[in-house]
Amino acid sequence: MVTFSSFHQLSNQLVNPVRSLVIPYPVMESTVELRKKTMTAHQKMTLRVILTEADIRKVTLSARPATVEDLICTLKESLGLNYNYSLQYKDPEFNYELCNLTDIGDLPEKPTIKVIPVLELVPVSTSDEILSDTHSPADTEVLSLSPLERQTPWPEVFEIPTFSVDVEYRLRQASLIYIRDGTHLKVSKELKHEILERLAESMYSHTAYPNNAQFESVAAALISKHPCLQERGSSSRCSGWKNSLKYKMANYRTKRRRSGCLDVTVNAGKRGLHSAEGEPANKNIKKAKKGELNYLPNFPEGLDQSVLEGARKYLVDEIQKRTPDGPLVKQKMDVTFALRRKEVVESKPAISKMVERWPALFTEDQVYMEFNRIVGRNLKQDFYESIDRHSLRLIEIFQSKRGNIGQLLTHLSQQTKTKEPTDIRTLVLRGLPIILGDHPTDFYKACFDDSDESFHQLDIGILLVEQEGAVLSSSLHLSPASLKIVIEGEVVMDNIQDLPKAVCILFGLTYALHLNYPKSMKNTFHFIQQVFLTLGHSELKARLQTLKNQLTL
Repeated sequence: MVTFSSFHQLSNQLVNPVRSLVIPYPVMESTVELRKKTMTAHQKMTLRVILTEADIRKVTLSARPATVEDLICTLKESLGLNYNYSLQYKDPEFNYELCNLTDIGDLPEKPTIKVIPVLELVPVSTSDEILSDTHSPADTEVLSLSPLERQTPWPEVFEIPTFSVDVEYRLRQASLIYIRDGTHLKVSKELKHEILERLAESMYSHTAYPNNAQFESVAAALISKHPCLQERGSSSRCSGWKNSLKYKMANYRTKRRRSGCLDVTVNAGKRGLHSAEGEPANKNIKKAKKGELNYLPNFPEGLDQSVLEGARKYLVDEIQKRTPDGPLVKQKMDVTFALRRKEVVESKPAISKMVERWPALFTEDQVYMEFNRIVGRNLKQDFYESIDRHSLRLIEIFQSKRGNIGQLLTHLSQQTKTKEPTDIRTLVLRGLPIILGDHPTDFYKACFDDSDESFHQLDIGILLVEQEGAVLSSSLHLSPASLKIVIEGEVVMDNIQDLPKAVCILFGLTYALHLNYPKSMKNTFHFIQQVFLTLGHSELKARLQTLKNQLTL
């Protein structure tokens, strides 16, 4: 007979196994969450990535990264970033302020993240390595690279840089609307700031102090590429952009000055709106005036003035050897370039002191190399090629002159007996100052090796060293025995074979030593700079412009 209690126990035994097969609710819930996360991981992810203030990009990933490290690796590959960085994101819980990204789960659905480069301080070289004469070819290659910010001169046609993805898209759409129905874009304050900031950065890569024509060329190039930015009521359609660029460039120089850039820091302390003391704002501004790219560069990274001074002393010892090490001299001259420019631009030392401190600078090869460091051009090649290109036309112009000028030029032509390139170049360089109204007799001085020292009164010029017994009455003699270069009454280079080489080297020295052109040959040197070498301002004096026009006839 089955009692009630025994029946109840039997029922529990039958039900409990069934209950054991039921999955608890919390376990089912975690499984659903895991499934959702798995589905989310395979969904596309769109991000707004801030690389710099002027470079903000939209990035779409095929799947949501599982970790922050995966996100960093994915962005490195998709954006082509070759440096290490960390990430920050705009947190909606804190009014979209930036926070460090440590957990990928903190990112919202369409996040805005910012790339923060991680600076890795790696010692490239030490003062002992710079001063040592034991160096490997790899070391020489690294140290020979001058840390020059500017590598290219101002282009003939300024190329508008690429703006951020957002700005480019807005300008492209606005330009399409302008082409369709002539509607101008209403430029917001934010958009204008981004455009001007990027343009100022691009302009600074060529020069810190653009002139009026350069500002105008940038503004014209801007509305040419993005016609929706044209301005109503302006004859040039871009005068407002030109004025805005001038103010923006001044603000950009202020930023660079605060960061310690020497080419603008040198002009700090000028009197302005916020400083009543100091020199007038536009007085004695130190800036590139003859097409210099690297007018006053910063010291190489990791090297201070004391280290560079040690390298200079080592260079002096090396150049005094009977056979100096050419590659080593070039290496030291490259490394000490910023120190040398700082001296000649800020201190303007006497030439005798420069010869004492930098003897390697007064060699032919280093004059050409220094010109290349400053201007980024091959002086010797460009100088000779330009003269050869214009020589035939210049000789025709010489032959067409009459009067006293014609007689002087005829006398020069009669001394040119051959058609050798050196003789033709000499004729051109001696004839140029005559038709340009200069006074070559105050620049070219004839003398003997053992003659008196009257050249000490010569500020800058070339000595024509005649052979013993020659007549010195003619200052137009084209074939001296040798030539010497004189600066501030000091012979800085001698035993130069021909006049074209002497003029070329002296022109290079005016850049290397930051010298004014000789007053007696000012028009000629400006013609060489602006017409032959196309350096600096394009505006010419009337006399120079006339001769340039005649060359193109």
